[in-house]
Amino acid sequence: MPPGDFGVVLATLRARRGWSVRELARRANVSDGQICNLESGLRNPTPAVAAACDAAFGAGGELAELAAPRRRGGPAEEVVEAGPVVAGYERVLRELKDIGRSNGPRFVAASLKSIIRILTDAGPLAAGEERAEIWRLASTFAEYAGWMAQEAGNPAEALRWTNTAVRWGARGGDETVAAYALVRKAFIAQHRGDSDAAIGLADQADAHPAADPVIRAQAARRAAQAHARRGDAEACREALTRFGSHTAEAVGGRTPHWGPRVENGNPRLIEASCMLSLCRFELAADLFAAELGAAGLSAGGRGLLPAVPADSNSQARFAVRQATALAGAGRLDEACQIIEATLPVIRRIDSATVRAELGGFVAQARTRGAGPGRLALIDASAAFAFG
Repeated sequence: MPPGDFGVVLATLRARRGWSVRELARRANVSDGQICNLESGLRNPTPAVAAACDAAFGAGGELAELAAPRRRGGPAEEVVEAGPVVAGYERVLRELKDIGRSNGPRFVAASLKSIIRILTDAGPLAAGEERAEIWRLASTFAEYAGWMAQEAGNPAEALRWTNTAVRWGARGGDETVAAYALVRKAFIAQHRGDSDAAIGLADQADAHPAADPVIRAQAARRAAQAHARRGDAEACREALTRFGSHTAEAVGGRTPHWGPRVENGNPRLIEASCMLSLCRFELAADLFAAELGAAGLSAGGRGLLPAVPADSNSQARFAVRQATALAGAGRLDEACQIIEATLPVIRRIDSATVRAELGGFVAQARTRGAGPGRLALIDASAAFAFG
């Protein structure tokens, strides 16, 4: 049972199961509105509702027991303060991000949308700083919803959520989301193949008055990869230098609430990715081997260096890039071994951005004269990347 009050635990358990509010309400035989009120902290559970939710999850009485102290402390329908609710949903968001990175967007989409609805309903009812705090939290949920929409292969929805995050952040008095949104838009442009737009958006993010070192580091990363795709090695190297400088400035500060932790952005892996885009396959393969091979990632992720993100999405992404570099360098057998080990993870997380990376591997591998056994693997990869 995860820590927290009843509403937060309820939302966390629902997220882990991938259930919508409606699905939980159906299983517990209560209304959708009751679940929303419980998860938002606007209402405390009655004994009967707590027991019904406990039974729906098969929690063995633990969820019902979690509600018991509240019943002893006051009326079941007492309205609670917004502060603990916000803190609780910040924990839920961290949990959802862990689930999304390990299992893919389809496991978190329903939970994100229902919690966003809860927060936007609660925002107008709060006052002063509590209202601002709720809108700032809603903004972080909207930004992550945009990321998951992109991972699900819907860039239009990703842009819509990103723009919504900017509006809600402004309502909460936070302008940094406007700077980070430019980084997210640069990434979306990069994945649709528009390197010029990606560079322009990354430069705007870097110059934004609300950008902090974390956002500038992320902008430099996007610029470096976009310059590499254009074949501009000098501009790519300059952006990589900026990334290193901003990262050094950011690490050691507070945990950023926009985007991934910059210390997880291993500079050598980012450099290797840029060399791959520049078609410097041998150099890219050597850089990937230095960072991933020793960690065991190329053999299926059995061990990880501290600077290599440990989530399934990142493991699959960098493994596919390593395989693409090896294929480009003519080392197709090694490349196919990595893809064979990684395909089950790629299928499980079903990420549109990772499928795009897999398409790059297929394009390189098909030019290398593979034998029948390898051709079957390449065809299977193509079917998943493009099907």
